[in-house]
Amino acid sequence: MTRRRGFTLIELLIVVAIIGIIVAISLVNMINAIQRAKQKRSMGDMKTLATAVEAYATDQNFYPAAAGFTLPSGLSLPTATLGAIPASLSPTYLRVVPLVDGWSSYFTYGTTSTRGDYALRSAGADGSLQTTPAWGPTTDFNADIILVDGTFVQFPDGAQK
Repeated sequence: MTRRRGFTLIELLIVVAIIGIIVAISLVNMINAIQRAKQKRSMGDMKTLATAVEAYATDQNFYPAAAGFTLPSGLSLPTATLGAIPASLSPTYLRVVPLVDGWSSYFTYGTTSTRGDYALRSAGADGSLQTTPAWGPTTDFNADIILVDGTFVQFPDGAQK
């Protein structure tokens, strides 16, 4: 009597189930890592924009103008996109002005004419601007990232959901 060698159906199903569990766990971690990378890219682009805006202000004695805007006492969160800002900053201060964040939503920018404050804002993963930001560290990928006068006032910190 010859003995057949090979795997039984049960053994193959167990192996497939184990592989499926490993893929499911790694997929969640991969998606989380991609979202964190988009946050970091957005924050890096915002810092780059802030540096260019500051350099422009150093040369011109005022920040590039933006559409209606008022946050620290008189400065409100921006809702207008960068608008004419790229023409003011490129090519002198930045070769290419980043217009969109990591999730392909437009950055918003605003400034006050009286005090000279400015703010940059990314809408986060969901692409919609928050009407009442949390201010300070956030743990939600959908939370806005807000930079005022070169300092992040709302930013991702810790484990995100």
